[in-house]
Amino acid sequence: MKLLRVGSAGAEKPALLDAEGTLRDLSGVVDDIDGALLADDAALGRVRAAAESGELPALEAGLRTGPPLARIGKIVCIGLNYHDHARETGAEPPTEPVIFFKAADTVVGPHDTVLVPRGSVKTDWEVELAVVIGRTARYVESAQAALGHVAGYAVAHDVSEREFQIERGGTWDKGKNCETFNPLGPWLVTADEVADPQNLSLKLWVNGELKQDGTTAEQIFPVAEVVRYVSQFMTLYPGDVINTGTPAGVALGQPEPKPFLRAGDVVELEIEGLGRQRQELKDA
Repeated sequence: MKLLRVGSAGAEKPALLDAEGTLRDLSGVVDDIDGALLADDAALGRVRAAAESGELPALEAGLRTGPPLARIGKIVCIGLNYHDHARETGAEPPTEPVIFFKAADTVVGPHDTVLVPRGSVKTDWEVELAVVIGRTARYVESAQAALGHVAGYAVAHDVSEREFQIERGGTWDKGKNCETFNPLGPWLVTADEVADPQNLSLKLWVNGELKQDGTTAEQIFPVAEVVRYVSQFMTLYPGDVINTGTPAGVALGQPEPKPFLRAGDVVELEIEGLGRQRQELKDA
């Protein structure tokens, strides 16, 4: 299923994109798309039955698409998780996953405005596969078992401010948690529709120019291993999200002068089968 949330910011309602591409209203079936729903097999069964019935009312065109997941618990991010991205930035591939966090309040809709922070000169783009947790993961024993804790997948844009992240001391968090720095969606695609999370193409364009053209096959730590590994250090709950890293092609890895983002730029990104985003940048 392709689950999403539509409507004005803070007042989104649950919806479903059917096989014909028609947007269907789920508000008569469930209250919202959140961790509680993803952990409730009976509720998900009702959604599937309603989708298959063909009786869900269609929604009008032109509605804003919000983030596909409400009440996100935490966003765990994996840094330097693509071989090609490590090469382009001159970094040694990590021997264990690099973990940092983004606050849930960085999440906006897939077509919402992204704000360039005040004083920023190094705002960068990163297309990423987001993993949405649907079953509590605590000390998961194997990578094989880890995928059983995944509810679905989505497109994430891990917007980053590289000066804040790298040059201002401390951890990466200052460059990762600026307002609007995690567009998510358009859909939460349930795990049964993604045959192999290690065989997905990722692309990103800036002002119509292709900048990133990668595949999750390049991940140093595959999705299943990431979920298993993270669960050794923290409990993952339904409604938590893991951003699994970005392929080569970010501004940081380009020759000088590096083409960092500015107000007025347009970024578009997509992951095979998971939908497409488009953001215009404005000054904060």
